[in-house]
Amino acid sequence: MAVEYDLVVIGGTTVARHAAVAAARLQARVALVEPESISRDLAMLRLYRQIGRVSDRLKQYPWLCNPTDRVGDPENFTAYPSTPTVRLDLAMEWAKAAVSNLEERDSPSILASWGIDVVTGRGEFCRKPHLGFVVNDRYLRSRAYLIATGSRVVLPAIDGLLAAGATTPADIWQRLDSQQLPKSWVVIGGNAIAIELAQTLVRLGAEVTLAVKGAQILTVEDPEAAFLIQAQLEAEGVRILTETEVTQVKCIEEKKWLQAGNKAIEVDEILVATGYQPQVKSLNLEGVGVKMNGRKLSLNDKLQTTNPRIYACHYRTSQVAEYEARIALKNALFFPAFKVDYRAIPTAVFSDPMAARVGLTEPQARERYGKDVLVLQQYFKSSNKAQTVGETTGFWKIIVRRNGEILGAHIVGVEAAELIHPIALCMRQKLKVEAIASMPHIADTLSEIDALTARLWHEERLKRNHRLLDWLEGFFHWRRSLL
Repeated sequence: MAVEYDLVVIGGTTVARHAAVAAARLQARVALVEPESISRDLAMLRLYRQIGRVSDRLKQYPWLCNPTDRVGDPENFTAYPSTPTVRLDLAMEWAKAAVSNLEERDSPSILASWGIDVVTGRGEFCRKPHLGFVVNDRYLRSRAYLIATGSRVVLPAIDGLLAAGATTPADIWQRLDSQQLPKSWVVIGGNAIAIELAQTLVRLGAEVTLAVKGAQILTVEDPEAAFLIQAQLEAEGVRILTETEVTQVKCIEEKKWLQAGNKAIEVDEILVATGYQPQVKSLNLEGVGVKMNGRKLSLNDKLQTTNPRIYACHYRTSQVAEYEARIALKNALFFPAFKVDYRAIPTAVFSDPMAARVGLTEPQARERYGKDVLVLQQYFKSSNKAQTVGETTGFWKIIVRRNGEILGAHIVGVEAAELIHPIALCMRQKLKVEAIASMPHIADTLSEIDALTARLWHEERLKRNHRLLDWLEGFFHWRRSLL
């Protein structure tokens, strides 16, 4: 029996759709299997992202702020208090309009125009008579398969949590879309999504407590970046409890009570944003020889599962998933010769201030390279552009070896997610920091701080080269003596 497709993509995610389109552009015959709720799922994911943009760009959208937050002339105000709040109805209306426009890009009609066979429904792998995927009593047989189903939150084993009920990032927008937002929240988790949602909720006027098991929020970020974001959250009214584990939840008189460390907290709603696992439970992976490694799929560096014809994405973050999908796509359609390289993949926290990073943190670099590490740091207040737009909070940090090799970079401040990409490109292309330092930058732009930070490498090297300093002093003394 001949195969029907070159690739079957399984998943209700933007990554799955992008992978299907990419394969179709290469003239491959592609089927995309999506659950019936795909449109709603994608809309909610994008709605989350758009609401998050509202919370960190209030100055760009003044009409979204509550009138009581405005300072000065009510008709032509330009100033805000340190903790402005957002009108939920206007924010949701704005976000839905943005989502509607974005949905058109991945609509079924657009997918069909690429020749993609979109199959709606939930299915599973089968081994007999041949390896295939069965959905709606239809047998899809392909040379290769790509699992891009996304991930879901795993509720922690907290006594009483299931009985009391909790919200996750996947369904919080149902609460935001209701007529009345719960007044008080506890957010469990200290990762990027937890931080973004905590700040969004407090800017929507809610009382928010953030319960973090570790000693700091954002443990994968640079410590200085994490502390700066934590300070901003606390300034806006988020109560942050570090080294605090939630051990019990109870419902008492229609209120939820949490035992968080040695504190009892009364709230209206609980938001859990902790561990994640891939949504593969219903795919019958065991039946086709695909094994799990704990909560994750067992994948090799070519993104093959333990069944070599089935590929998958880890789906830790959207940008990592998209990168993995591109690698898996080439291996699945051609020959499995391409390997993943997770170095120099940038990531961001869409808080306010925004944080972005690539590569090693300063502690990681010093642990690995010891004294052969230089930290080049500039603050946004040194940027002309940041001064003129009033966005001087934050810093630029590039971590290099003495020979100029870039080990990592961390940005906290305005447009951090945009500014990190040139550094990531240099790292992926193995360019040294000199490439940034020597490149002319347009004056009075935010990206000019790239060069200001990189040029500190020359200063640091000169400070440590005492022989060169002595020679320069003697040289200029000699030249002056000739006049």
